[in-house]
Amino acid sequence: MKPAALLALIALTSHALAAHAQWHGAADLDWKEGEVPPPPAFSTERLVPFAVSVHSELRYGLVPDSLAVGADGVVRYVWVARSPSGAVNVSYEGVRCRTREMKAYARWTPQQMPVAAAFTSADGQWRALPQAEWLSLRDHAMARPAWALAQTALCDGTTVNGNPARMLRDLRLGRPRD
Repeated sequence: MKPAALLALIALTSHALAAHAQWHGAADLDWKEGEVPPPPAFSTERLVPFAVSVHSELRYGLVPDSLAVGADGVVRYVWVARSPSGAVNVSYEGVRCRTREMKAYARWTPQQMPVAAAFTSADGQWRALPQAEWLSLRDHAMARPAWALAQTALCDGTTVNGNPARMLRDLRLGRPRD
């Protein structure tokens, strides 16, 4: 390729990349989070397991009926983590694939620590996190479960991975997408 043609190709590519970045940036400036539905009722009887870290002793599971994609493009869901001693954490969160961010909306607090293998949201209460902010999936320890879900099932790169049925299928297969 002649030097002049190569320079023209480089200039054209640079211009196209800059235009692409500007378009995506403008779309993000106009984005507004929709009204967040209240935390859904849940049961732990049919959790779909997922791995957060090979070094974690916690067992994680997604509540399948909680998975929903909002009109704002946010994938919202409930996950449950249980330690070997029986301690339980339950979180209602959202992932925004486009920006690779997550937000925790509420935490569930049991009335007493569940000792049974299965329990429901009626065994405790949700506590909203009113000051919650969007956090990078990669930069916060609190985002590790969201990052694992985003990589495995919720997102396809920076887009939502289809509908909840497809996400659940991919989560059951357990293969990272990106």
